[in-house]
Amino acid sequence: MNAPLILKFLKNLSKNNNREWFEKNKSVYLEAKVSFEDFLESFHKELLKIDDTLGSLNPRKLGFRIYRDVRFSKDKRPYKNNMGAGFSPHGKMEQEPGYYIHLEPGNKSMIAGGMYMPNPENLAKIRQEIDYNSDALLKVLKAKEFKKNFDGLSDWDRLKTAPKGYPKDHPQIELLKNKSFTVSHSFTDAEVMDKNFLKKVIVICKHIKHLNNFLNHALS
Repeated sequence: MNAPLILKFLKNLSKNNNREWFEKNKSVYLEAKVSFEDFLESFHKELLKIDDTLGSLNPRKLGFRIYRDVRFSKDKRPYKNNMGAGFSPHGKMEQEPGYYIHLEPGNKSMIAGGMYMPNPENLAKIRQEIDYNSDALLKVLKAKEFKKNFDGLSDWDRLKTAPKGYPKDHPQIELLKNKSFTVSHSFTDAEVMDKNFLKKVIVICKHIKHLNNFLNHALS
């Protein structure tokens, strides 16, 4: 992966987020896109060693579009300032646990995983599993290496009070308040450009896999 090329293009795009500039620099974008897809291919190859449920995927097709959907947004910038891709058994993390890789200049790159915004049916299943089997999730969250790489479950998408059907004094009420069950680990630009970046990402994915195992069991 030509990380310097990708980060430089995205940095320039963030300063010139308009169609005229993008079209003039389309060839640079396409070069960066191919380089990112090369990385996704290498990432997938290594990821299969720890998660064999991803075998049917074409990694070069898993990148998210750089074009923003601005139809219902006050922010009318047409392009994303990042390149990202989602890996899960059936594609791009649609209603199933998986892994998300995100490259963005300004030290905003990350690897994330878990389950993002499960629908009501799946959310109910996860909460039920927490209610019945919280020890399994707590074992994951309290593991030394897990805590070393993540600051717990992401807390940006939570209820302010107890979910319907659960008492406010439930021993795991803080976990039950979550509407998404994800973790993330950030990388600096220097780390992304380091030759060992992929190795570092895979090490962290091994710990994401433990969370995904819990979530998959809840959904099964």
